[in-house]
This record gives sequence, structure tokens and C-alpha cells, in this order.
Amino acid sequence: MATKKQTRAKHQLFALLAVILAVVLVVAGINIYRNAKAGKEQTVTVGLVGNSDDAEWKDVQARLDEEHANIKLKYKTFQDGIYANQALANHELDITAFQHYAFLHQEEKEKGYKFTPIGETYISPLNLYSQKYKSVKDFKSGDKVAIPNNTTNLGRSLKVLDSAGLIKLKDNTKADPTTDDIASNPSGIDIELNDPASIINLLPDYAGGITNTNFIVDAGKKPEDAIYAPKLKPGDASFKPYVNIIVANTSDKDNKTFRKIVEAYHTQTVAKQLVKDHNIPMFKY
Repeated sequence: MATKKQTRAKHQLFALLAVILAVVLVVAGINIYRNAKAGKEQTVTVGLVGNSDDAEWKDVQARLDEEHANIKLKYKTFQDGIYANQALANHELDITAFQHYAFLHQEEKEKGYKFTPIGETYISPLNLYSQKYKSVKDFKSGDKVAIPNNTTNLGRSLKVLDSAGLIKLKDNTKADPTTDDIASNPSGIDIELNDPASIINLLPDYAGGITNTNFIVDAGKKPEDAIYAPKLKPGDASFKPYVNIIVANTSDKDNKTFRKIVEAYHTQTVAKQLVKDHNIPMFKY
């Protein structure tokens, strides 16, 4: 028969073994969790142009982290979207987020890329500015109006003038209209094509000018200083070609990870930041 001393020693031994077993199980559990987490985390390389969207993408990463999505965004910045599209086509990037439909379609047409938009982001204002007038009603016949000379922004500028009632286009839903697409010019303005970066400096000599928001901001002005800004809505067909988009290779268009990133972009937090940065969100949130 075991003595009380032997019984107590046996109980102490069992307790010690239980503690050791518990520690082993906890350590094993932590290692399994860490390994599982490391195994699932995916790095997605996003191609951007410039740094103007940094705040929005920081919000996207924060949302993914909150959701424990195990997605790490890695950014690669380009000075020209042409090179970003080349990198996407070569699968050096997973997705891009810098271009609008019009630029994408032009690139696909010229270079045969197989890309697919997987989510819309925003549209940047392209407004009419003037140092001479305060309203489009003030424009007179013969007044000079400067607009960008590149294909995409030229077409969009004509749509702005059409929306303002200064000219009338034959079809304001056409992707890239030219001056040949002007049906009538009831205001009699004289439209001149110029380098978009120089237009803001031409305003003293012109009755009005249309140029990109980044040039306006760089000149110390705001989009709100415009004398005319077309009302843009998600369903506005005439400005649809100028909605910025997130793009993937067509072979990756159904990638669930990329779709998760788009969902993280389409949030109220990102929308508020876009408005703060003078852009217009083009998604529901």
C-alpha cells in the first residue's frame, strides 16, 4: 500500500507533466498559427503614377489589415503610365491604378495588351478657368479658349465646353471627340490647342482655359476656382471614358485577392480622402 508521501509525490509528478504538456501545446499552437499566417499572406504589387494617391492606398492597406485579409500591398511608382502598362503586361505588376478608360483603350489598341478593368476609383475634375470672366455667360464671339492638345484631354475638354453650352458636339458620348466633331459653336469662341501644363499661364491672354487638376494645384489654385465645372455622376455616359480604374491582366480578372483589394478601396474612408484630394469617387460605399 502506498504511503501518503508516495501519493503526494505521484500527484506532484502528474501536475508537473500536465504543465509541461500545456506549455508544449501552446508553443505548438503558436507555431502552427504563425506558419499558417505566413503561408497565406500574399504580396500584391500595385503600379501607380506619381504619389498623389498615396493616402488612398494607405487606407486600403489599413482596411485589409483590419479584416485580417493577409494581403500585403507593395507599390511601384512610375512617372509615365506607358511604362506602368508595360510592366503589367510583363507581369512585373499584379494590378495598376492610375489610368482611365480612355487611356486604357488607347494603349490596348496601339499595343495589343490584354487587360481588364476590375474596379472603378475616381474621376479628376477638368474644369474651365478664367481670369477675365466669372461666368460662361460672359464669353463673347472671338474670345480665345485654350484646351489641351493631347488626344484624351482634348476630347474631354470639348465635352466640358459642350456641357457648358459654349459649343455643341455631334455626340457627347464619343470617347475622344476632336474639333471635327463640333456640330455648332453658338458662343463663337475661338478654340486653341496648347500644351496642358502651359494653359494656366496663358490665362491672362485668353478668355478661358481648360487644364488638368494637378497643374491647377501646382499653380497654387484649386478646382473650386473654376468658373465652370461639369456635374459628374457615376452614370454620366459622356464622362465615363475618364473614370480612373484598377486594372489587371485579363488572365487575372477573376483573382479573388485582387477583388478583395477593390472591395477595400470601395469604402467611405477612401471616398472621403478622394474628396479631400479634389477627386470625385465613382463607386458606391
